[in-house]
Amino acid sequence: MSRSTLRSAKNPPSPQESGAKEPNPKPEPRKPAPYGFAGMITASHRVLARALRESEHWGPTGARLLLGLVFAWFGYHELVSPKLWTGYVPILSPTSLPATLAVLMHGWVLVVLAGSLILGVLPRTAAAIGALLMLEIVVALSIHGLNDIVVRDIGVLGLAIVVSAQRRSRLALRW
Repeated sequence: MSRSTLRSAKNPPSPQESGAKEPNPKPEPRKPAPYGFAGMITASHRVLARALRESEHWGPTGARLLLGLVFAWFGYHELVSPKLWTGYVPILSPTSLPATLAVLMHGWVLVVLAGSLILGVLPRTAAAIGALLMLEIVVALSIHGLNDIVVRDIGVLGLAIVVSAQRRSRLALRW
């Protein structure tokens, strides 16, 4: 017998020397979910993580629908009782016919934009037009100073800008 044969019979080579892989160690058994307060935290963390994942998909749709509802609300009220809104028309007398016609026209624009947003027909275009409309309103109302109505309209303007920047939205027709 040669020396290498004697060596291999007495001391077999290690797995690293022979190039063989060691068998995988046994995986540790899964620990049961903790009970009590720690279990509640784990469960609520999973629920929160899932809600965040879903909000990535449904958030833009929710924003679009809410913006559409806001436009529909104000458009409807401008069409039903335009005399209550003529005071917000700059330059024109609140009791004048042109002020009433401007409010009615503005109401129809809002209703059409709301329909487009809610139905998902060209929603980015409708939101962009709505953002320009809201910018005009904010500028016109800011001339008299900052008040709660201007702050509300700045929020609606921000929402319109965000919706117009969204590339994907569920429940929308793609053109």
